[in-house]
Amino acid sequence: MGEINIPRDQQIALASIDASELDRLIEQAIREERSGDLHRLALSNCGSYVATKLHFFERALAKHREAKALRKRAETESTLRRAGHDLSFAVGAMQRRMETEQKEAQLFVVDDQIMPPHRFSKHLSVRVSYRWRRTVDDEWRFGSITFIHEVDLRPDYTTPFPKRKPSAAKQEQDQEDRLYQNWEHLMRGALCSVRDYFREGGDGDKIPETFQATVDSHSRALNNYSTRFGRPQP
Repeated sequence: MGEINIPRDQQIALASIDASELDRLIEQAIREERSGDLHRLALSNCGSYVATKLHFFERALAKHREAKALRKRAETESTLRRAGHDLSFAVGAMQRRMETEQKEAQLFVVDDQIMPPHRFSKHLSVRVSYRWRRTVDDEWRFGSITFIHEVDLRPDYTTPFPKRKPSAAKQEQDQEDRLYQNWEHLMRGALCSVRDYFREGGDGDKIPETFQATVDSHSRALNNYSTRFGRPQP
């Protein structure tokens, strides 16, 4: 699964959906109180965002179908119509995002297929590769940047201590989980920072080979600005 890019199979599914046809089938499903022809569309293949909204719509459809009293049916129909609107909006939002990504891909592509290391230490790093060009007529240029972060493993005294001291195995697992969460935060921030740098018209030649992530001055942890390079911190 890609972190910042819509996978190819999801792009194909999104491209196959006509917005007017989707709205017509949603309205038909509400009117007939069954999904019916809506399942002809590849909605479940359009990514987790659309799949979740489809699940909510089908659940609202089932509750409306089961309702008997007039007042209850009015409530369930209102909920169902909101779910239908949310489903339609989700598909449209993903299609617009896909169009943006395809347009951007003419000038830059950030590789978001990054696997975590087998074991973690407090010295974390994430390498982000990319290709870019100034115009569509130029040759592609390739580069990478490595983001570095040293996790502060000192205890967090703002959280209560457990009543019973955890076992050594439990402490080791908790630390591994903590390091993985930090690595995941670093990885996602790194990808978004490179993508946003290019979106803002940044010059690929000016991307540094390495960047030391900054941390929040209070929590000593990564925040949303930790991986911003080449731009002033807020």
